[in-house]
Amino acid sequence: MSSENGTGSGGGEQAQPEQLALIRETVRKARTPRAKPRTWRGAELAAELPVARVLVDKGVLHLDRSFDYAVPAELDADAQPGVRVRVRFGAGRHRVREGRREGGGLIDGFLIERLAESDYSGPLAALAQVVSPEPVLGPELLALTRAVADRYAGSLADVLQLAVPPRSARAEQQNSPAPLPAPQPPEPGSWTRYERGAAFLEALASGAAPRAVWNALPGPQWSEEIARAVAAALASGRGALVVVPDGRAAARVDTALTALLGRGRHAVLTADAGPEKRYREWLAVRRGSVRAVVGTRAAMFAPVQHLGLVALWDDGDDSHSEPHAPQPHAREVLLLRAAQDGCGFLLGGVACTVEAAQLVQSGWARPIAAVREQVRAAAPLVRTVGDGDLARDEAARAARLPTLAWQVAREGLRHGPVLVQVPRRGYVPRMACAQCRAPARCRHCSGPLEARDGGALWCGWCGREEGSWHCPECGSFRLRAQVVGARRTAEELGRAFPAVPVRTSGREHVLDTVPGTPALVVSTPGAEPVAEGGYAAALLLDGWAMLGRADLRAGEDALRRWIAAAALVRPQSAGGTVAVVAEATARPVQALVRWDPVGHAVRELSERAELGFPPVSRMAAVSGPMEAPAEFLRSVELPPEAELLGPVPLPVTAPGRPRRAAGPPPGEQWERMLVRVPPGRGAALAAALKAAQAARTARGGGGEPVRVRIDPPDIG
Repeated sequence: MSSENGTGSGGGEQAQPEQLALIRETVRKARTPRAKPRTWRGAELAAELPVARVLVDKGVLHLDRSFDYAVPAELDADAQPGVRVRVRFGAGRHRVREGRREGGGLIDGFLIERLAESDYSGPLAALAQVVSPEPVLGPELLALTRAVADRYAGSLADVLQLAVPPRSARAEQQNSPAPLPAPQPPEPGSWTRYERGAAFLEALASGAAPRAVWNALPGPQWSEEIARAVAAALASGRGALVVVPDGRAAARVDTALTALLGRGRHAVLTADAGPEKRYREWLAVRRGSVRAVVGTRAAMFAPVQHLGLVALWDDGDDSHSEPHAPQPHAREVLLLRAAQDGCGFLLGGVACTVEAAQLVQSGWARPIAAVREQVRAAAPLVRTVGDGDLARDEAARAARLPTLAWQVAREGLRHGPVLVQVPRRGYVPRMACAQCRAPARCRHCSGPLEARDGGALWCGWCGREEGSWHCPECGSFRLRAQVVGARRTAEELGRAFPAVPVRTSGREHVLDTVPGTPALVVSTPGAEPVAEGGYAAALLLDGWAMLGRADLRAGEDALRRWIAAAALVRPQSAGGTVAVVAEATARPVQALVRWDPVGHAVRELSERAELGFPPVSRMAAVSGPMEAPAEFLRSVELPPEAELLGPVPLPVTAPGRPRRAAGPPPGEQWERMLVRVPPGRGAALAAALKAAQAARTARGGGGEPVRVRIDPPDIG
């Protein structure tokens, strides 16, 4: 022990000068300012371009602009345009020390430009920190997000939160793979089934920018056809972007692209991947390692380099509408990208929206569709069960299925699975009078009555049990299911077909595929799984519930949901049959029978043009507590052509119930006003509403909250 102590003591005496030198060096370095969230007091500024223009992460409209900051010399190398930074925001002119503005809270932002001098005459605060040297906000993405913010009367900071995913330091540290060479132009494949289909691929492969609205034939080939369009764009040395409604559709396009081009040529951007993996894929796209992207709604902002094609599948799906401010729609964002980048555009689906028909009618896009003979060969046989049939059908009054639907199901089960589409999930979500079909309402709060698991009646709003209901309209005591839920339907079908397995697909559990063996598959709209070899038959129940919605798009949405389910059924030549329980004289039902979604959309467009409804006109919805929307609109300098509609009360959200997108807070009574302008004046309307909101927030809110939404999807 004495020997060790002696050695330690001697070593310490010899190392004492080195330790003192190390301490002095540490103290000297500590006096030098570091890249920490501080004011950089006394630090030297960058020799060249000492001013940084920063977009701060403040989603308020009166701060929807950039701010200038000084660049310390130590941050000069990392503080490049496009990087994430942190700055101090909110210090006044009175907090200036040694020529630098100090104070304020730390907030995040993006550095968008370096300048030699600032337009601001006062002292500048210094950049607090460069969060990461990775440039994530390029000029093209900045221009796109600014255009989206202006179109939807929103702030650029809100759009950037949608466009740039959260940072993952581990993902940034990983190198992206080297880009692969451009593939060979693909063969047309099943695109030859369409007029102008092969020509569209040839134009993409040659470097042109064709624009088309594609009415796809029923069947599973649509994902392969999208993959061939992407391959044609990649063959020209450009990039491609595909946006689909959900992760299941993204997986199908992903599988088709992998089979056609192999791995490593495309990235998949969906929420299912997780934050780190999604950010890593996003970085590979931004760095140019991958030039093709397939993803859901958020992928509409993917920074694909040298974009040659943007494609959107099923633009009528609600998933394409962003619920967060400023609530842009993927179709409109991709239209902006096509105009900004001069790239090709493809809008596809088995159905056709009114907006798609308008693109063709205006001449902006060309139609891609199959001839009628090809449509009839690919579509199933559609049969209808109307109110007259139900009145004469004893089975329809006593059981879930009318006789015709039961016969179609029984015959289909002999050859394969049968799809049953039900508008609602659950057991029996809503009840109505069996005699006059008046909705059953609670006596206490007028909420809708529900039958939970076949038991007693309960109010869907206040939760009270109702034991002695009678109809206030006709006095009847008999109830019927207004819309029978998927779980109740599966239970009744299981009793009707005891030897057949019953599968359900809905919000809680969505099936992707089902085997081609006989089975009953009960699904809510949009959750229909794909059957191996196609369904032998399909039953579309409670059609009147979808057609009877008080909404401008009720007929269009019903036809889109029906035709999407019917497209999964085998062709008529293979015995495929669809039975829809809806009045045969309704226009959407006739369009389904003829398999003519384009004709239905064109007729809807002509009627909306006569009435001045969107998309022919542009609209904005202003909602808030009573009298607040009218008071707000009195302060707006609207275009002279603007027309005010309303106010009308909005449905009250009961406490404890899920809140609708952009709906009022639970328990509050709000109203809404619509502002309508003719074509070409939408930008002026958005600018006027945005300016008024900015002035209002600058004054501290001005009282009651007011929400503005451009192009509301539901206007009643």
